[in-house]
Amino acid sequence: MKLTRNILLLVAGLALAACTDATRFGADGTGAGGAGAGGPIVPGSANDPTSTAFFNQTVGDRVLFAVDQSDINDAGRTTLEGQAQWLLANTDFTAVIEGHADEQGTREYNVALGARRANAVREYLISRGVAGNRLRTVSYGKERPIEICSSEACYQKNRRAVTVLAGGLTG
Repeated sequence: MKLTRNILLLVAGLALAACTDATRFGADGTGAGGAGAGGPIVPGSANDPTSTAFFNQTVGDRVLFAVDQSDINDAGRTTLEGQAQWLLANTDFTAVIEGHADEQGTREYNVALGARRANAVREYLISRGVAGNRLRTVSYGKERPIEICSSEACYQKNRRAVTVLAGGLTG
C-alpha cells in the first residue's frame, strides 16, 4: 500500500514539476520547448493518471492465482491496493472483474473457479472502500485464455482475475 501511494505521489510530483518550467513550450510559446523526461501528459494516454491506459499499464489490471485457488497472494494484494486507490480517486469509473482459469479441468469447474476468483477481487476492493455498486463480476472459466499451450508457463498466465474499467457514472 505504501509503495503504491509513494509511486502515485511521485508521479503527481513529477507532473507538477513539469508545470513549473516556463520554457516548456519554447521561448516563443510555440510548443518547441522540452517536455521533460515523461513528455507532456496527453489525456487518455498511459502517462495520464486518470486514464484507463494508466490503470492498465501502471497500476495493473490483473491478479494471478495458484492452481485451483482463489486466495489473493501478496503480489495480488499490492496490485489491488493500487486498483482501490485509483478507483477511489476516479469515481466516474465502474469495473467488471473477469474471472479466468487455465484449461485443466471441466468447463463447469473452471467457470465456478473463475467466479470465486472474481468475487475474491471484488470483496478485496470493497474492503478497501470501493463501493460495491461500482463493481460487477463475470466468469469466463477457461474460455478466454491469454496463452494457448499445455505448459505451466501458459497455465500461470491464464489463472487470473482482470479488472476492466468502464467510464461514465456521471456522463
